[in-house]
Amino acid sequence: MCGIIGYIGDKEAQPILIQGLKRLEYRGYDSAGIAVIDKGKIDVFKCKGRIANLEEKIKFSKIHGNVGIAHTRWATHGEPSDINAHPHLNQKGNIAVVHNGIIENYLELRKKLAEKGYTFLSETDTEVIPSLIDYYYNGDLKEAVLTALKELKGSFALAIMSKDNPDEIIAVRRDSPLVIGIGKGENFIASDITAVINWTKDVIIIENSEVAVVKKDSLQLMDFDGNLIEREPFEVTWNVGESQKGGYEHFMLKEISEQPKALKDTISPRIDESGNIKLDEFPTNFDNVNKIYIIACGTAYHAGLVGKNLIEKYAKIPVSVDIASEFRYNNPFIDKNTFMIIISQSGETADTLAALRLGRKKGAKILSICNVVGSSIPRESDYCVYTWAGPEIAVASTKAYTTQVAVLAMISLYIGKLRKTISDDEYTKVLNEIKSFPQKAESVLKMESEIESISSYIVNQKDVFYIGRSIDYYVAMEGSLKLKEISYIHSEAIAAGELKHGTLALVEDGVPVIALATQNRLFDKTLSNIKEVKARGGYVIAIAKKGNKEIEKEADVVLYIPEIIDELTAPLSGILLQLLAYYAAKKKGCDIDKPRNLAKSVTVE
Repeated sequence: MCGIIGYIGDKEAQPILIQGLKRLEYRGYDSAGIAVIDKGKIDVFKCKGRIANLEEKIKFSKIHGNVGIAHTRWATHGEPSDINAHPHLNQKGNIAVVHNGIIENYLELRKKLAEKGYTFLSETDTEVIPSLIDYYYNGDLKEAVLTALKELKGSFALAIMSKDNPDEIIAVRRDSPLVIGIGKGENFIASDITAVINWTKDVIIIENSEVAVVKKDSLQLMDFDGNLIEREPFEVTWNVGESQKGGYEHFMLKEISEQPKALKDTISPRIDESGNIKLDEFPTNFDNVNKIYIIACGTAYHAGLVGKNLIEKYAKIPVSVDIASEFRYNNPFIDKNTFMIIISQSGETADTLAALRLGRKKGAKILSICNVVGSSIPRESDYCVYTWAGPEIAVASTKAYTTQVAVLAMISLYIGKLRKTISDDEYTKVLNEIKSFPQKAESVLKMESEIESISSYIVNQKDVFYIGRSIDYYVAMEGSLKLKEISYIHSEAIAAGELKHGTLALVEDGVPVIALATQNRLFDKTLSNIKEVKARGGYVIAIAKKGNKEIEKEADVVLYIPEIIDELTAPLSGILLQLLAYYAAKKKGCDIDKPRNLAKSVTVE
């Protein structure tokens, strides 16, 4: 996720753009840049690092001009660097673009444009955009943009300006957010209302597949075919602090709500036109691999447990999942035929990084699954698959978990196909289910009010237990972690079959037991465990697949996730449990985004 800000009016653009970038820094933090039209040319300043670095760089530069665009980057293609930072220009230097999102077919476009004489300086997908616009440019910027859009695949928000058309900025949205702030004799473009609220509270949301031609005293809104659209602005009633969260009360809730898009951004670019998974960041031969270790901490560890189930089922390779902080001290057997999958949201988790280095020292091949481009773990791995979830600000991880599971699901199919351990029919069936994650995640989010209501029951409880079998147990562990870390309610996850081996002694009248029962093949077994809980007076909140009426006979309350194969239930029931934990913590008045004693990135052992 990146941050975009644009200004056109009679004021100096540079200070407005810098202040807007500061409001957007939560969206990206590895580089920043600014472009301003000044006396018939485009002045560009950009650098690696925080916005403060950019401020220092331009402190003594005389940047003047009333039209400009700026960007704060969260890297996807190309490491954080001055060259990869936005804005990007075409070869002639007369068109500037800032971009949030992913251009899925950028390699194809880059090749096409290179054959026509265009050259490129950066590693980014974005740089093809100004060159493609230039290719179609004949003096009308809007028409060139509309033509270029027909060739762009992926998700993107764009702000585009040309020195030959200094009285306008073109804004484009497909999937990635973009708003227009309406002022008096000035207008603004931004990824988030937070960036413009200091100057105006009159805002127009650019909807999906729309283009806006923004001038200082007018606005023209249209679809990708150039058909005009009428839309009235609305008045923002939030204060600045609230708008930094996009209107959400907490970053955690915002990030929970972003999961359909995060899943789409992670999955879609990795499926080619033939309907096959493409992992350019992955080995092409698994013939000599006889064991896989998955190493991670916390939420990433829980995702790894789901990954074990998927890889063993579809790729037929034995998998061990280890907590990184324990791995090095358990004398793991590692040799040149060992493959290690290292999972970390931040890419800087100290214990996980130490396990990686041990594996590398003993000759294992290392693949990392990470959310932060250019961090230590990807840099020290042989291969890396990024989760393009965007930055997580809340300490409690949400969209990192679901995108990690999505990547592991794709990896399991990819290895299975390499090893010929999965049939074409099953491959297609499972891949179609993975592709349904974003839509089905949206369905779970629509249950928010129902989940909020149910959370009232657990707010004042001393103990909450989670039970499940197989993948349900792994998700139960993640749900329990979410509840304890943000609400401070003691919770524990138990494999449902282990209840009678001790934990059942703690179940008494009214004790909440959250029972995950989404595995069709194990449903009867789980139902027996629910009956054991009910016989001791426990209050059962069950999670099942839509259409399962049998469970309603035993559970006190049932929450339903959409129908999906057993192996892929984790992202959907995971989102549901995130919401349950969030609303329990909210009702307790906890500091949800910054729970006590915890940090976002654990960089010490």
